[in-house]
Amino acid sequence: MVHPDTAAGPVRAARRTMLAIAAVLPAGLFLAGCDETPQAKAQQSPPAPEVTVMAVNPQPVSIHTTLPGRTVAFQVAEVRPQVGGVLRERLFREGEAVEAGQKLFQIDPAPYRAQLASAEAGLERAQAQLSSARVTATRYAPLVRQNAVSRLDYETAVATQKEAEAAVASARASVETAKINLGYTTLNSPIPGRTGRARLTVGALVTADQAEPLLTVTQLDPIYVDVTQPATTLLRLRREMEAGRIRRAEGDAAEVRLLLEDGTEYAHAGMMQFSEVTVDPSTGSVVLRAEFPNPEGLLMPGMFVRQKVEEGISQNALLVPQRAVTRNPRGEAVVKVVQPDGTVAERTIDANRAIGTDWLAQSGLNAGDKVIVEGGQRVQAGARPQVSEITRDELGRNRQTAQQAPNRG
Repeated sequence: MVHPDTAAGPVRAARRTMLAIAAVLPAGLFLAGCDETPQAKAQQSPPAPEVTVMAVNPQPVSIHTTLPGRTVAFQVAEVRPQVGGVLRERLFREGEAVEAGQKLFQIDPAPYRAQLASAEAGLERAQAQLSSARVTATRYAPLVRQNAVSRLDYETAVATQKEAEAAVASARASVETAKINLGYTTLNSPIPGRTGRARLTVGALVTADQAEPLLTVTQLDPIYVDVTQPATTLLRLRREMEAGRIRRAEGDAAEVRLLLEDGTEYAHAGMMQFSEVTVDPSTGSVVLRAEFPNPEGLLMPGMFVRQKVEEGISQNALLVPQRAVTRNPRGEAVVKVVQPDGTVAERTIDANRAIGTDWLAQSGLNAGDKVIVEGGQRVQAGARPQVSEITRDELGRNRQTAQQAPNRG
């Protein structure tokens, strides 16, 4: 028979072992939990956002002012007949270029040739009468001194001679008038230019100084570009020219460039003519006129264009890509920069002038500042992003590649 204390010994020993394991197990779980918490936290925290920055460095930049305007013909001549008659010939093709003095129309000259012949005959008759009157007056001159001829007859002979001289002068004027009218039967181009549409055809009857022109000739080379701007703009441009910030071309003229309607730049430079402006008292605006060469005839009257006036060169300009600039609720231009300590800061800049695809930062940035050009929307002020730097040339290549990608697709 086993003693109760002897049978209970193994049970109590097993119980003590289980209690010891139970006491050790929570400690191990606690230690394991302490080891896994930093790793879990590391897995749960998001990585730092990535941004791309570009350092803004001073560089010389040409400053331009862009003014919208329209082209205006240099000269426009309306060809009208100065004598009446029937059109016999049209001596040009519509739309072609003509030179000054080139024949355009021929009016029937026969009536005017007859008038010229009649005027020349009248001149010969007047000259014959003058010769007779001159002989009589010359003969009476010595006789009147000898009292062989009365003074009344002599004075009458002298008056007849003067009257004959006046008749000769009048006859010469009639001949000149007849010659001019005969010349007017040929209508010539008064200016070099390009012809328009003929209003009348051969066989039409025209009259002197009629209201409707036969033809319009327009001179396109050179050509004007008129720009309407407030008078304050003119005053500012004058001051900048006097200060030397606008480059002078010839005399009181500034060199200007032209942008066409499709955005391309016109090949020839022009000159701004400030002397040909007047202020409209009702609007307070002025018309700035520039003159451009147009040898190819590319510019036509009435085209909408934009003028680029070079104001000067800023030697230490800071250019910021437009993609890096946003606007705050007050409408101010804002950029984000990565500071030397690696944190992001917002800067308010003065960016009121665009230079190509950049803004000219006139204040708010310093040379060498690293402006965020990509990923700026993912970071706020005070953040520490992962930074990769890009140059201006690389940014331009990336932009060009992005623009070409849809075309390749």
